[in-house]
Amino acid sequence: MFKTSAIILRTIKYGETSLVVTAFTELFGLQTYMVNGVRTAKKTGLKASLYQPASVVEMEVYHNDRNSMHRIREINRVHVFKNILTDVVKNSVALFLMELLYKLLKQPEQNSDLFYFCEDSLLQLDEAPPHVTANMPLFLALHISHFFGFKIDDNYAPEYSFLDLQEGNFVDIRPHHINFMEGENAALTAELLKIMLPSELDDIKMNHFKRRELLAKYMEYYTLHMNDFGTMKTLQVMQEVLG
Repeated sequence: MFKTSAIILRTIKYGETSLVVTAFTELFGLQTYMVNGVRTAKKTGLKASLYQPASVVEMEVYHNDRNSMHRIREINRVHVFKNILTDVVKNSVALFLMELLYKLLKQPEQNSDLFYFCEDSLLQLDEAPPHVTANMPLFLALHISHFFGFKIDDNYAPEYSFLDLQEGNFVDIRPHHINFMEGENAALTAELLKIMLPSELDDIKMNHFKRRELLAKYMEYYTLHMNDFGTMKTLQVMQEVLG
């Protein structure tokens, strides 16, 4: 029996009363759990809400490295969010983060630093003012890549003003391929790379058209550096909600 904190990434209904829950755990990384009977009449409401995507919970689990699916003995909420699970805008950003993590976490390996980063990001998002909330997807997309070994180098300068997305750094001449950024987009990306705390995002001003343009490029960056990354299903919904 093990006790671990976890972030719920995805929940799928199984049969009449059960759930298959995918969670990013502090101790074991990405794991899948079968939860039986949680959707019965006696266990609806609060108990089922613990398995909402983006919930941060503490679990007692039965874990065996030889198994691909595990069981949860007990689960309790760690953070009682004020807004993330109910506010449409904040929830859309949180679900974007959940899908991004689900796509990136390929193996069930412990990654505590990433876990703490994501947990803190959710706490910051829950309290964030509207402008910070709107910029959060850009911050998350740029900084999470660091934990997987392909963060963009922060070497922007007037003489290095082209961002080569294939190489992941700023260069002095226009690349001979189409995967690059320049001008305002490159400069804004350099600003975002310097942000260490989400609260600092309030200092970066841009409209929703620019955010969409930048995020599309960042997703392009992920497709270049992660096998089978595919498309983000939550992206369009989030962009519509953010305006």
